[in-house]
Amino acid sequence: MSILFFIVPLAFVLAGGAVAAFIWAVRQGQFDDLDTPAHRMVVDDDT
Repeated sequence: MSILFFIVPLAFVLAGGAVAAFIWAVRQGQFDDLDTPAHRMVVDDDT
């Protein structure tokens, strides 16, 4: 039972870290353009 006093706060800290990392990635523009990398792979423009 005492392990719950360790595991539950640890779960909240890890979940908070994941949410913070997601918010940071959104603010940095990581999810702005999702289509161009896929098109770049298909279209070969090596000259």
